[in-house]
Amino acid sequence: MAFEALLAEYEARRAKALAGGGEEKYAKRKAAGMWNARERIAYLLDKDSFIESGLFGSSGVYPEQADETQTDGKLAGYGRINGRDVCLVVNDFTVKGASTSATNSKKVAHMKRTATERGMPLVVIGESTGARLPDAMGSRGMGLLLGNDNTQFRRTREVPMAAAAFGPSFGSSTWLMCQSDFAVMHKGATMAVSSPRLVSMALGEKVDAEELGGWRLHAEITGLVDQVADKEEEALDAIKKFLSYLPGHHMEAPPDAPVPAGSGADMDKVFDMLPESRTQVYDMKRILKCIVDKDTLFEMKPRFGKSAVTALARLGGKSVGLVANNPLHRGGALDADACRKIVDFLVLCDSFNVPIVLLVDTPGFQIGTEAEKAGAPGKIMNFMNAMTLVTVPKLSVIVRKSYGRAYVCMGGGRHSDDIAAWPTAEVSFMSPEFATKIVHGVGAGEPGFEQALADIRKGSDVWGLASVYAAQAVIRPEQTRDYLIRMLDVYKLRISKGVGQHLMRNWPTSY
Repeated sequence: MAFEALLAEYEARRAKALAGGGEEKYAKRKAAGMWNARERIAYLLDKDSFIESGLFGSSGVYPEQADETQTDGKLAGYGRINGRDVCLVVNDFTVKGASTSATNSKKVAHMKRTATERGMPLVVIGESTGARLPDAMGSRGMGLLLGNDNTQFRRTREVPMAAAAFGPSFGSSTWLMCQSDFAVMHKGATMAVSSPRLVSMALGEKVDAEELGGWRLHAEITGLVDQVADKEEEALDAIKKFLSYLPGHHMEAPPDAPVPAGSGADMDKVFDMLPESRTQVYDMKRILKCIVDKDTLFEMKPRFGKSAVTALARLGGKSVGLVANNPLHRGGALDADACRKIVDFLVLCDSFNVPIVLLVDTPGFQIGTEAEKAGAPGKIMNFMNAMTLVTVPKLSVIVRKSYGRAYVCMGGGRHSDDIAAWPTAEVSFMSPEFATKIVHGVGAGEPGFEQALADIRKGSDVWGLASVYAAQAVIRPEQTRDYLIRMLDVYKLRISKGVGQHLMRNWPTSY
């Protein structure tokens, strides 16, 4: 009988913990079109694969609040995504607004530590009000909340980390988004250091949530999120897809996938996508979609630093990271945002053994007062430094123009393992038009300009590059996909079984 009483108590406590903040709060969320934490878990993980850790956690500062702090507002545990094990933390906003406390901080730290030590990706789903008050107030509160375990916010990229932000995502939800290798934001979310209410009190003025930390801010200006989603399932699907390109941990190669039917079918149309005029713009993404396996282009930060494209994809069933200039924006000139975006991506690929392919068509780096105010020289040097630290295979294809220091940063010289060029490639120190003005003193439309321009451009064509073996191959555009697939096999990391040296694993995730 004693055992039966204990089991009855167990079932009662379990039912209460699983009920979270209660039916009324769940109903309000449903009416507002918001999923609850367990619905998110059920959608994200393979069916019946979730094993919860810390179901009976509650407030450690105020034990009398145990009845209102079920799971302490954060659900944690283990599960599988497409058959692969992951560690997971999902905030339950119905319990104290999923505010950060001493107990649930231990949950996050434990999941992060277990993921790192056992080689599993970590997924964090944020929606929270920030630090829990009054728990965090005073020296005792700070000591309990922030003074014990640094594992929660330590990041050395042994395993992939993905995060999503829903609804209000303040404090730790923001910190973990900024730490992640992939961050997706629901369009209804607000991601910021503090809530609009606290900011308004501190500054004495009304602050709009969208302006403070809405998706447009972070997708287009700060670059802190990699994708945005209209629906909750789209955000969770993006996490699943991102993880599919990466290994479970940094000491294994990414998984292979079947090559979809129809891959490469449009390669004969690639050359038609390139304008005959060197100065005419076009969308590089159209070319990329033709080259990679069908429907595998997964773009990162598409709204930020738009003169560069960074994307995961597959070639011949193998994961690759694509870095490309996009002349549709700024003519392909790289600004400070584009440089930062590329560096973030190089760090991701090198940390998780993903080979890199660069498609080059750039007039160089953006110049002028705005570029200098944005710290362009520092960003350019970070870009160049990162390229020298990459240890996974790097292949470059010069599609059209490649000028100045950007030639080096985009894989020129020994910054790539292999450089191929289309017959349309043109390489020089600067734009021939500018060089003509400087060398010959005549500008566009002035007498003698066309002849002077022709003289300047004589040595810029692809054949000079090939003659000094600065390009190892000149290929027809329609051969690009097959060439890259073959070269990725040639340069694969055989001795280390596909694993790089990870020289950038401690590079800051947000800078």
